Amino acid sequence: MKSKSGSLLTIALVVFIDLLGFGIVIPILPYYAKQFGSSAWTLGLLMASYSFFQFLCAPLWGRLSDHIGRKPVLMASIFGGALSLLLMGFAHSITWLFVGRIFAGLCAANISTAYAYVADITDEKDRTKGMGIIGAGFGMGFIFGPAIGGWLSKYGYPTPFFFGAALSALNLILAAWILKEPKMAAIERSANRSKRFDWGATAKVLSNPKRQLGVSLFFLLTFAVTQMEVSFAYYMNRYFGYSAHEAGMLLAVMGIIMILIQGGLIGRLSKKFGENALIMTGFFLCSGALAIFASTHSLQLNIAMLMMLSVGHGILHPSLSSFTSKASSAADHGATMGVFQSAGSLARVVGPPCAGWLFDRVNPSAPFMFGAMVLALGLSKTLFTAALKK
Repeated sequence: MKSKSGSLLTIALVVFIDLLGFGIVIPILPYYAKQFGSSAWTLGLLMASYSFFQFLCAPLWGRLSDHIGRKPVLMASIFGGALSLLLMGFAHSITWLFVGRIFAGLCAANISTAYAYVADITDEKDRTKGMGIIGAGFGMGFIFGPAIGGWLSKYGYPTPFFFGAALSALNLILAAWILKEPKMAAIERSANRSKRFDWGATAKVLSNPKRQLGVSLFFLLTFAVTQMEVSFAYYMNRYFGYSAHEAGMLLAVMGIIMILIQGGLIGRLSKKFGENALIMTGFFLCSGALAIFASTHSLQLNIAMLMMLSVGHGILHPSLSSFTSKASSAADHGATMGVFQSAGSLARVVGPPCAGWLFDRVNPSAPFMFGAMVLALGLSKTLFTAALKK
């Protein structure tokens, strides 16, 4: 048990450092791209390029990790991430930013491999706890990363990318030194990994109305959130003169709120109110926050709405995940959650270009209002389904 706990803490540390390096560039990328004359549309394509190539390559990395083990794939992904950050740090045009982001997407196998690693070393009883530890490492990286990245941007936009690359190099050494590969056969590893892109399995998963609802709602949530992610920096810079440092600090506060909810409050809220009520509440809060954000140029009110969005998202993400997971049996749990995760990945491919087009061609508030409408559709879908059960 002690060895298992040590392995969980080790993989959580690896994930934390990896996401810290990733989170560092989040508030910087829009400002860095704008330095090369990027429009919001171009920024949307830049953000979508990472998700698109991750979407394509994730199953290849997953199958490779079944055959050669999780550790080599995790290390290859970390190494690729370091190289992509160096490419972007040395970029001298928007083209090279695209090259760096595409390469990062091609190598993005770290998080899914980490979750598969946890499934390898835990049994059913301890798996939720193990996933929670990984989630904590994931969340902490996204809290500290944007704050550090924003602060480092004062020394030039390439600086956070070089710092992130150095962190990735440190992480590679750490993983090589202390991460132990579980001794398992390829067929055992395959059984522990969430399966994606199997169209037959996808059709089977979506044939269940409850699973279909959970997957479709997660797609709508992720699509709406990308409208904010793409437009946020350009919007705050245009109307309030926000720098990358200020944007990074604001994103860090939003991350803290989501972690507080997901790490401690969500379990109590779920027991008291139930997942259905939390899902409806989350969609209501997120939709209302984006609608009000789009309707005002008051800095104080806009910041308050971003905090409200964080609360809603903090409630929705784990509630939808649990709702969908509970609709699957032990035999098809991996396939169900693979389809669930794929829906989010697909939303991150189609959502950013949409946000960029709306920002440039309609007005800067349009992506937020459109996101609010998408979330309102999710709320309506949830309410309609609940009404049918009565």
